[in-house]
Amino acid sequence: MRTTHQFIENQEKWCVIRTLQNRLEYNMQIPFFQKIPQGQRFLLAGCGGGYDIITAIPLYFYLKSLGKEVVLANLSFTDLANSNCEMVLPDCYLIDGKAKNLAYFPEKLLRDWLKQQNEQPMIYAFRNSVGVQPLRQIYQYLKKQHCIDTLVLADGGTDSLMFGDELGVATIVEDSLSILASAKAGFNRAYLMAVGFGVEKFHGLDHYPCLQNIATLTKKGAYLGAFSLTPDMAEGQKYLDFLAYEKQNAQRNSIVNHSIANAMCGEFGDYHSLAQTKGSEQFINPFMPLYWHFELQAIAQEIVFADKVEHSQTLQAFYDEYEIYRLKNRRRKGLRELPI
Repeated sequence: MRTTHQFIENQEKWCVIRTLQNRLEYNMQIPFFQKIPQGQRFLLAGCGGGYDIITAIPLYFYLKSLGKEVVLANLSFTDLANSNCEMVLPDCYLIDGKAKNLAYFPEKLLRDWLKQQNEQPMIYAFRNSVGVQPLRQIYQYLKKQHCIDTLVLADGGTDSLMFGDELGVATIVEDSLSILASAKAGFNRAYLMAVGFGVEKFHGLDHYPCLQNIATLTKKGAYLGAFSLTPDMAEGQKYLDFLAYEKQNAQRNSIVNHSIANAMCGEFGDYHSLAQTKGSEQFINPFMPLYWHFELQAIAQEIVFADKVEHSQTLQAFYDEYEIYRLKNRRRKGLRELPI
């Protein structure tokens, strides 16, 4: 009788295990969100600087809902030396309640809004004059200071997916700087997410090789899936709420983020919600709210000028080496319209 009872009990346990396995196998989650639960302490950092960190708002609230600890950071175009914020490391500032109301200060704007959401955010800003080596030291400092196990770089736009041999690369310098500095900073897990496909056409981004690069990363197993942010998602509503706050309180608004928000709300084509874009042609479209996710290390390995800028101490030195590489080396085929 005991043997029969044990057999039935073991069968029941096996059925429970198989049910749990099936739930894991058929949960319709993209790989990125399957990996997220492995982390406990996250650093979300703006990849190209400016308002890039704002694209991390949805992930910030999702991680908080899971009980994760989250620190925010951004490569900054703000005059941090005159911001009244504490410099915790050379070129790295803690954005706190003492921050001045400067004309352009996305990090303070985000902190003030998060406080209104009953959040107690830790936000850091990095001077955009640093090269690979000092920026890597900053990432290593934050990793140690906050016991960070998972890094996610956030890019508003998709120039972070350019490898450097394309004809039109938009503003690749700051993005590649962040990627190369952080990829070797020693994080257990490191990812990149990019949103706003098509928004950088006015910056001269060639979207044909951008898609080609995504295909290359897919072949390497480094593409972790995509999802579209919508207004009826709680995270999407937080994103839109911040942009409404930003529009009222910032002297300079984010063209990229407002383009994404317009697409989320169903606008299309040459639509303008900001005075800044008047006089230019916009192409607001449903691809813009798509968040694409990747293994960070795989992108860093594809950047063709990585070795040339590895030891840079300043952004100017980084840029000089990048320019020399671009002058000496051939590009892929010229700008191509997408055949769709």
